Amino acid sequence: MHIHQQFYEDYHIGDSRTSLGRTITETDIVLHAGQTGDFFPHHMDAEWCQTQPFGKRIAHGTLIFSVAIGQTATQINPEAFSKGYDRLRFIKPVFIGDTIHTKVTITEAAQDKKPGYGKIVEHVEVFNQHNILVMVCDHILLARQKTITSNS
Repeated sequence: MHIHQQFYEDYHIGDSRTSLGRTITETDIVLHAGQTGDFFPHHMDAEWCQTQPFGKRIAHGTLIFSVAIGQTATQINPEAFSKGYDRLRFIKPVFIGDTIHTKVTITEAAQDKKPGYGKIVEHVEVFNQHNILVMVCDHILLARQKTITSNS
């Protein structure tokens, strides 16, 4: 991880980056269940899951969200901060042994209500090892505008 100073004006619609892959393990699921208290059988009961259409345990959506966003956290930008996430959708289940990677694309850049800042929207797409889309969301961040000095 490194520091990368990027102001509002440095973001360009269409720019994208893709993370490395990360395999989801049974340990990930068990730890996430313990952290969140979500012990639903969809995640924890292999025998019950065999009676369901998906056939095997699935990772928590919140686990996939957490891992995916962590995959995008490769640099520290002191000029921007996260405002949150919109339009989060779990498209397909992620199973133990699946490897996910995350693609982030700048889809929006506009002046913000907060003076001196611009709003950036990063569209986040998460794919499994078969390049099937499993999760999407929009990350909203505010980036400081470059200071323009005047000669007056």
